[in-house]
Amino acid sequence: MKIHEYQGKEILRQFGVPTPRGLACFSVDEAVAAARQLGGAVWVVKAQIHAGGRGKGGGVKVAHSPEEVRSAAQQILGMHLVTHQTGQDGQVVRRLLIEEGAQITREFYLGMVIDRSKQRVALLASSEGGMEIEEVAAHTPEKIHKVWIDPVAGLRDAEADTVARDIGIPATAFSQARTALQGLYRAFVEKDAMLAEINPLVLTADGRVLALDAKFNFDSNALYRHPEIVAMRDLDEEDPAEIEASKFDLSYISLDGDIGCLVNGAGLAMATMDIIKLYGGNPANFLDVGGGASKEKVTEAFKLMLHNPKLKAILVNIFGGIMKCDVIAEGVVAAAREVHLNVPLVVRLEGTNVEIGKKILEESGLPIIPGNDMADAAEKTVAAARGM
Repeated sequence: MKIHEYQGKEILRQFGVPTPRGLACFSVDEAVAAARQLGGAVWVVKAQIHAGGRGKGGGVKVAHSPEEVRSAAQQILGMHLVTHQTGQDGQVVRRLLIEEGAQITREFYLGMVIDRSKQRVALLASSEGGMEIEEVAAHTPEKIHKVWIDPVAGLRDAEADTVARDIGIPATAFSQARTALQGLYRAFVEKDAMLAEINPLVLTADGRVLALDAKFNFDSNALYRHPEIVAMRDLDEEDPAEIEASKFDLSYISLDGDIGCLVNGAGLAMATMDIIKLYGGNPANFLDVGGGASKEKVTEAFKLMLHNPKLKAILVNIFGGIMKCDVIAEGVVAAAREVHLNVPLVVRLEGTNVEIGKKILEESGLPIIPGNDMADAAEKTVAAARGM
């Protein structure tokens, strides 16, 4: 689960990380009122969407008067903001953050992720703040400094100071940098984050260290522990199909292709998408119905896939362990009849009760194309999608 920048900064402040003063707004008038409430002579008007690269797309503007705040807010609110993370259709801006300006002298990058190979939280820090960290990693990897944090001791003062020194923060600001680094780590752990970034962390002309941006992704499996995080969820930023899928405990992610995939198990789902690509097709979705899907669940899965206007064929690929093949076969037949399926359907079954499942499909009277194995099923699905 993702949240907006202004929400991320609320979390950072809870853990002592300094941020500029700012107010979230939902209208142009609110934006102007926020600027007046904050006071000062310079404000930053920021689009709030779940994507990076907002400045390059025109979603961040500096204003030097309430009138300029109004003009910037009018330009940004309602725009389809296109960044490298939104895709070509962009994302509609429905929220703004009005923030006090800051005189920036240096920009730095801070990030935290889980390194599963070391079973620790990894701190990444760089002197190249404000840039996409992927670009820094590709072209100047030596500028990324890493610390794997002991889960018992936490981020030690000495480690934080070493990181600050390595990325070029002056010694006079070590104490503030330490506060930011340790606060980010505590927020990451205590809020069950999977990614936390401050990009940029800045040093101002008056010597302050501030988090100028904030990005958090949270582990959805841990959200039951954090109702305060769930309350921050913005459904407008999420794919409607993925929202619908979550209601039925389906793991669904929309993709750009035209071949729907219905699979039980995340690993098998990934392999299914790979083999579709191998035979020249493009998957339209990742869809894992889980190990114990009912007929009703399978029907909802079909409905989700059929919402996609680009869909040309569906591949059902099931390995029956916990999920028995006869149950999935009944679900496929019931779903195909209920939704009046109008695209080719290929089904590959293997595992528990496979012969019973195949018999159910054969006797259904539906034009279901059987797949003998994964390769055969993928090849037939790609051919069907091409009208062959």
